[in-house]
Amino acid sequence: MLPGVVVLVSDQPNRSAALAEALRGVGRCELVGPDVNWSAREAAIAVVTDLDLTRPAAMQCLLGLRTQPWAETCPLLCIAHRTSDKALRQAQVLGASACLPYYAEPHIVVTALLNLINPDEGSLNATVRQCAERAGAALTGLFATAGTNGRVDLQAIDTCVDPLLLALSDGGLSRWLNTIRAHDNATYQHSLVVAGLAAQFATHIGFPEAQRQRLVRAALVHDVGKARIPRDLLLKRGSLDAAEAAIMRTHAILGYEILRASSGADPAMLDAVRHHHEMLDGSGYPDGISGDAISDVVRFLTICDIYAALTERRSYKPALTPDEAMGILQGMQGRIETRFVQAFGKAVARAA
Repeated sequence: MLPGVVVLVSDQPNRSAALAEALRGVGRCELVGPDVNWSAREAAIAVVTDLDLTRPAAMQCLLGLRTQPWAETCPLLCIAHRTSDKALRQAQVLGASACLPYYAEPHIVVTALLNLINPDEGSLNATVRQCAERAGAALTGLFATAGTNGRVDLQAIDTCVDPLLLALSDGGLSRWLNTIRAHDNATYQHSLVVAGLAAQFATHIGFPEAQRQRLVRAALVHDVGKARIPRDLLLKRGSLDAAEAAIMRTHAILGYEILRASSGADPAMLDAVRHHHEMLDGSGYPDGISGDAISDVVRFLTICDIYAALTERRSYKPALTPDEAMGILQGMQGRIETRFVQAFGKAVARAA
C-alpha cells in the first residue's frame, strides 16, 4: 500500500463502492462527492472520478481541483460515462491524465492508476497482473472441481508456482498485494495473498528454491476445503454463530480429504491443508495437536494465514494496518512460533 490518500469523487456512492474497495489496495481511499472543498483537503497521491464530466457539478469540481498547487503532479484518472469524442476532449480539458470506460472492472482501474503513479513500472504491473489472473483462474477451476468431484487436478496450480515466485521477485510484495486485493472473489483473494506472503517469508529466510516452491504450492491450496462449505456461509455478513463456526472449521479436514483423493499432493501440502489452524498450545483444530507435532511448514503458513486474514477487509470487519496485525501476532506467544513471527515481521517490513 502506498503512503498518502487516493480521492475517489462520485455522485453515487453505492455505485462506486466496489471501486473504492479496490482502490484501498493502492492507498488510503476517501470517497467524496462532487461538492468537495479541495482547498480544505490534504494533497492526494491520485484522484479518480466516477462522474459524468459533462454535468456542471462535475466540471466545477475538477476546475476547483486544478486550482490546487499539488494537483499539477497528481494523476487524475476519469471513469468516462460518455465515450464520445466530445466527452473525452472534455476530460482532457479538465486535466484528466487518462480515461477508462464506465464498464472497466475495478482491478483494471487499479492497475491503470498504478501505472500513472509509477509510469516507469507499467510493464512490471502488467506482469504481476497476468500472473495473478493466471493463478486466480487456476484456483477458480480448482474450487469448482473440488466442489463437484471431491478431488482435483493440481497441474494447473503447479504451473502457477514459478511465475508467482518470479512476479514477487521482480515486482515485490506490495505490488502483488495491491493487484490481488482488487480481485473480486474473497476466497481466491485470500489464497493468493497468503501465497504472496509465504513467498516473501521463504525468500527472506533464505529457503532453497524447492522449499519455496513447496510452501507456495501449499499456500495456494490451503483453503481448498472451503469449496465444500455452503456458499451462503462463506459470504455471510457478520460473525458466525457457534453452529456455523463448527461447519466452517470442517474445511481443514475436507481440504485434506480432497487432496488425499487427488494425484500429485505431496506430504507437506497435505499437512498444511489439514493443520494450518492448529496452535502450539493444542487449542487449534481439527486435531488439537501441539508442540513438536506441528511441522515448520505449518508454522510458517499459519502465520501468513492469520496476517492475511487480519489485513483483509470483509463485510463484517475493517482491515487492520500491518502494524496492528503484527501486534496481534506478537501477542499470540505460546500459540504460534515466536521466532517465526519475528522473522515474518522483518520480511514484511523489508518488502514495504
